[in-house]
Amino acid sequence: MKIQRPHYQTKLINKRENGLIKVITGIRRSGKSYLLDPLFKDYLLAEGVPEDHIIKIEFDRIENLKFHNDVEKLNEYIRSQIKDKGMHYLLLDEIQLVEQFEFLLTGLLYEKNIDIYVTGSNSKFLSSDIITEFRGRADQVRVFPLSFSEFMSVFQGDKLAGWSEYITFGGMPLIHFIKTDEEKSAYLKDLFQHTYFKDIVERYKIQRVDILDSLVSILASSIGSLTNPKKIHDTFKSEGENELSINTIHSYLSYLEEAFIVDKANRYDVKGRRYIKTPYKYYFTDVGLRNACLNFRQQEESHIMENIIYNELMIRGYNVDVGLVEIRENGKRKQTEVDFVCNQGNKRYYIQSSLHLDSREKTWQETRSLNHIDDNFKKIIIVKDVAKHWRTETGILVLSLFDFLEKWDSIDL
Repeated sequence: MKIQRPHYQTKLINKRENGLIKVITGIRRSGKSYLLDPLFKDYLLAEGVPEDHIIKIEFDRIENLKFHNDVEKLNEYIRSQIKDKGMHYLLLDEIQLVEQFEFLLTGLLYEKNIDIYVTGSNSKFLSSDIITEFRGRADQVRVFPLSFSEFMSVFQGDKLAGWSEYITFGGMPLIHFIKTDEEKSAYLKDLFQHTYFKDIVERYKIQRVDILDSLVSILASSIGSLTNPKKIHDTFKSEGENELSINTIHSYLSYLEEAFIVDKANRYDVKGRRYIKTPYKYYFTDVGLRNACLNFRQQEESHIMENIIYNELMIRGYNVDVGLVEIRENGKRKQTEVDFVCNQGNKRYYIQSSLHLDSREKTWQETRSLNHIDDNFKKIIIVKDVAKHWRTETGILVLSLFDFLEKWDSIDL
């Protein structure tokens, strides 16, 4: 079964031969290697690139162990594969296994007939700051787990069955090859504990593993809720952890972000047109991993839906913040929230996530903040239980969740 990743394939195609190192990042096991080969490699072959002009090296294979500690030998090997002055495509998988790989890539970048693509995980590539290593000479493609539409392209079942599966087990590609729910749960729990968690502990030499574990559970239990290191610190303190510092919590949160396990959504004052430093929200890159952190308890559909919408907006390239809208009612100032303020170029969208919109009170609740925003950008409520989009009296677009997830341009209706 071949899973297509058209969004990322298009990104790589558009970045082809742009003179930069294409660095494919993202959470481990999300399909970075698969994107390079077979997907991108097959595209190159279909475009007429000779196979001997595609140089692929997988550094986690036993035959390539000889390169791990000998970057000079690797450099010589790559250069020996250059056949002529025609463009050669260098696909390097798990490059972090090579010591001093930065020097190798920097040197190869000056060769006009080599187009470089690299993937990596663990160690340095675990961190989202790898782009700074090359100081403007790299172009990042962040790969997420499968979006809902990618998931449905290979799921055997209808939309509602697919949604039930997706909000439980998420979009890690290998999930599709596991048959039973029990095995899927075990896979995700093992993946989190023995891959992501272990990597962070080893990389940052964390002593209080129990604190990191509890922190992940706190974040998983409160997706969609405003928080900050001080609030989390108070939670730990109430449980008797008096020696734990706020700085330690701040560091642990940054480690989880750098590993692409969670993303932080900052808070934006819509009327004041300014960012508020704290509090903010955290969302999990994959809801299946979020559920695994909680042993598949606390599966509140409304919160998971909000997390999925956030991820979808991130995949589509929006800068996504949490909106604060100050209003005046009955002579009093009140703060209301917009789930997402999404910016891309000169476009902006205000988006609410709502599982149901089945009463006048619920409609008022979801439209309240949007109706107090006095600019001309589009205002949208994404709802699971509507079959067809419609507009409120004030022009707010009420959009089906599935239309949003399955149609890339749905928010421009």
